[in-house]
Amino acid sequence: MELLLTTLVSGAVLGALYALMASGLSLVWTTLGVFNFAHGALMMIGACVAWTVSEPLGLGLWIGMAAGVGAAAMLGVIIEYLLVRPFYGRPNMLLITVMTTLAAMIVMEKSAQMIWGARLKQLPRLIEGDVSFFGAVFSAHEALIIVIAPVILIALWAFATRTATGRSLRAVGQNQDAAALLGINVPLTFAIAFGLGAALAGLAGVLLGGIRFITPTLGAEPLVKAMIVVIFGGLGSLGATVGAAFVIGMAEAFLVLVVGLYWTPFMLFLGLIVVLIFRPNGLFGRA
Repeated sequence: MELLLTTLVSGAVLGALYALMASGLSLVWTTLGVFNFAHGALMMIGACVAWTVSEPLGLGLWIGMAAGVGAAAMLGVIIEYLLVRPFYGRPNMLLITVMTTLAAMIVMEKSAQMIWGARLKQLPRLIEGDVSFFGAVFSAHEALIIVIAPVILIALWAFATRTATGRSLRAVGQNQDAAALLGINVPLTFAIAFGLGAALAGLAGVLLGGIRFITPTLGAEPLVKAMIVVIFGGLGSLGATVGAAFVIGMAEAFLVLVVGLYWTPFMLFLGLIVVLIFRPNGLFGRA
């Protein structure tokens, strides 16, 4: 029973982190129709900036968190302006942005290695101590992640459905030309989508930095998992992305328990292929 509860908690933590990161990736795809392959590097930058502000500068973890999320958001806007915006409207825009955002990922990872070095770093936990739940013991930091992620995602849903800016994002994602005719500033909307998606990646990086060591490639594996989540759930739906994130998180936790860490990535990709064979639009996507 204790092992089962521990696995469930581990799956919930993974699902919460994947949901934060994949929702940002899904937001960019829904609005612009492109994948931001620099998303994982933005996650790493958020964690590194948070560590710099909170540890060497000694300003505290919460200020470091705000700085890390803000830095990731700012870099997201810069990437959109310099590496995506010049190619709007081109027939091969999707392929070009794959290459430009991949280049941005490499530049950010190498720059991080030059600035912060290859030495392992770790952020302090948001809350110290442990939590006991029916015999299963896990850190209070992990419990806070499970609580924070749904709150952030509900706020994101409220922003997307209840505010004028959020409705503009959805309108641009459905039809850019019609949105422009209605007076919506389409380039500004694209920048907001990139910045907001990057902020979510930065937040996920800060939360993950209290569990794992921070390295220049911190976001590489989570980026792959976030892409699996977005495709598995169904492109273009925030709710489907969040649901798929927790499914993948739970599946990964139980697969590690059953088949081991080595075979888990293979099993996840195999499951994704099987789902797409029978559900080409994703598990929760509409036909």
